Amino acid sequence: MNFAATSLLSLSEQEKLIDKLEIFTIKGRDKHGVTILQIIGKFFPARTITVEALNKYLAEKVYPRLAERPFSVVYVHTQVNRAENFPGLSRLRSIYEAIPNKVRDNLETVYFLHPGLQSRLFLAIFGSLLFGGGLYWKVKYVNRLDLLWDKVRRKEIEIPEFVYEHDKELENWPVMDYGLESDHPRGHVSPPMLDSALQVYSMRCIA
Repeated sequence: MNFAATSLLSLSEQEKLIDKLEIFTIKGRDKHGVTILQIIGKFFPARTITVEALNKYLAEKVYPRLAERPFSVVYVHTQVNRAENFPGLSRLRSIYEAIPNKVRDNLETVYFLHPGLQSRLFLAIFGSLLFGGGLYWKVKYVNRLDLLWDKVRRKEIEIPEFVYEHDKELENWPVMDYGLESDHPRGHVSPPMLDSALQVYSMRCIA
């Protein structure tokens, strides 16, 4: 499922929903003292929010606070559902292209918490193509919360309880602990032929 092409909600209502869900939070610092933008993937209602509404929200509420200083992103991928939370490839690209250059330049690191196997494969194959090498090489996979706390000041950010619960489940699944679990256990990843692979991944909405 991709981003909603249209929404029953007005632009202002969509913006209020994004704000209410607290998908994007600027709070806390990493161990280098750099500001943190936290993104909770599970909270994002891709079926309800349009690209226009999201870009407008980010331009008005998020980017102005990041344009004048370095920052890092903590992206929480825990329990992301491809049907509910993934915007689709073309829309993901359009969101990235709408980020002001100054904000892109200020981004230091993206801490990708609880990545799945297909997420890793997707970024490995298409990351630099969709987002450019500048962003792609800033992504650091973080398999466990304990590893995140090595990078981020724990007391300065709030992590939802379901993330802690998932992290505990990983203790019983050593393979998952190394990021080898699949985001979609029944999915199948084809060899990367660029045009066809992009289409396949887009159809499956890999999160």
